[in-house]
Amino acid sequence: MTAPAPSTTATVAATDPAPAAVERPAHRNPQVLRWLGAYTASTLGDSVYHLALSWAAVRGGTPAEAGLVMAVSAVPRALLMLGGGVVADRFGPRRVVIASDTVRCVVVLGVAALVLVTSPTLWMLACVALVFGIVDALFLPAVGALPPRIAPHDQLARVQGMRGLAYRSGAVLGAPLGGLAVALGGPGAAFAVAGALFALSLPLLLALRIRPLTGEARKQNGTAFGDLVDGLRYLRGHRVLGPLMIVIALSDLGFVGPLNVGLALLSDQRGWGASGIGWVLAGFGVGAGGASLLLSVKGRVPRAGAVLGWTMTVGAVAIGALAFVPQLPLAVAVALAIGLFAGLSGALCGALVQTACDPAYLGRVSAVSSLVSLGLAPLSFPFTGAAIGLWGVGPVFTVSAAVCALAGVYGLSVRAVRRAELPG
Repeated sequence: MTAPAPSTTATVAATDPAPAAVERPAHRNPQVLRWLGAYTASTLGDSVYHLALSWAAVRGGTPAEAGLVMAVSAVPRALLMLGGGVVADRFGPRRVVIASDTVRCVVVLGVAALVLVTSPTLWMLACVALVFGIVDALFLPAVGALPPRIAPHDQLARVQGMRGLAYRSGAVLGAPLGGLAVALGGPGAAFAVAGALFALSLPLLLALRIRPLTGEARKQNGTAFGDLVDGLRYLRGHRVLGPLMIVIALSDLGFVGPLNVGLALLSDQRGWGASGIGWVLAGFGVGAGGASLLLSVKGRVPRAGAVLGWTMTVGAVAIGALAFVPQLPLAVAVALAIGLFAGLSGALCGALVQTACDPAYLGRVSAVSSLVSLGLAPLSFPFTGAAIGLWGVGPVFTVSAAVCALAGVYGLSVRAVRRAELPG
C-alpha cells in the first residue's frame, strides 16, 4: 500500500510515538482496538443519524421531498471524495478522522437541541445532510488509510476482517437503536444518541498513536492538485491496484442495483412483503459477517487474488439465481450464499488494497475505491428500476450477475491480481 508524498503527513506522524508493541496480533494490539472501538461507535452513530434524518424528513414533508433530503449528501460526497484522499495523505488520517467525527458530533447535537424547541424544517435537514456529505468525503478515505499506520503489515488482512465485523455490527444494531430512540423521544432523541456515539469515538481517536512514514514518503510533493495527479499516476501504474480498481468498479456496478432496488421489486412480485426484504437482507448480512469473521480469525487466505476472482464468479451465479427462487426460505439461503461470497471477495479486495499500497498513497487510493462504490455504483439505481419495469426481474438480475462475473473473470485474467498474496 514509491513516490514522494507531502511532508506534512510525515511531520504529524513523527510527533506521535509508535505503538509500544507493534508485533502483537491485531486483536491484542491496543492501537487497533482503539481504532476499532472508535470506528464501531462512529458507524453506529451514522446508522442512528440516518434513521433520525429520514424519520424527521418524512414527518416534515412529502415522500418525494424526504427522498431529496436523503439524497443531498450524495452530491458533495461524490464530488469531493478524491480531494478527501489528498487531505488524508497530506495532513494525516488520524487528524482528519478526529476532525470529521468532531464536526458530526457538534452538528448532530446542535440539531437535537433545535428539535427540542422547534419543528425541524426540510431546509434545515437538507443543510445537515449537506454537511454530512462533505464530512463523509473526508472521513471515508482517512479511515481507510489508518490501518497501515497502527498495525504491522502481516496483520492488515485481519484488521480488514475486524473492520468488516464492526461495520456489520453497526449497520445491524444502529437501526433498532435509532428506532427505539425515535419511539421514546422522537427524532430529537435519536439525533442526541447519534451525537453521543460520535462523541464516544473521540477519546479513543485522541489516544491513538500512529507509526511514522519513512523514506521517500517524507519528501515534499508540492500542491494539492499535484498530490492528486501523483496519486492517480501511482494507482494507474501499479500492477495490482490499477486492475483491482476495475474489479471493484465492475462488481459494485453489477451488485448494488439488484440488492437495493431489485430486491424490493422482487419481494413485491413474489408477495413476500417488507418482512421478506428484511429476511433476505438478514441472510445476506449473516453471510457477509461470516466472511469477515473468517478473515479476522485466520488473518490470511492463501492465494488471495485467485480466491477473490473465484468467489466473485461463483457469487455472481447466486445473484442471478435469486431472481428465480419461488419461496422465501430458499431466497434467504441464496442471499446467505451471496453474502458469504460477496463478503469474502470484498474483504479480500480491501485487504489487498491495504497490503499492496504504499501507506503514503493510501488515502488517495481509498478515495478512488470509495468513489467507485459510493459515487458511481448508486447511479445504476434508476436504470435498474427502469429495466425491471421493461424486461422483468429475471433478465435484469441475469445481466447484473454477468457484470459481477465479468469482474471475477477479469481479476483472474490479470496475472498480477491472480497471483496476489496477503503477507504471511
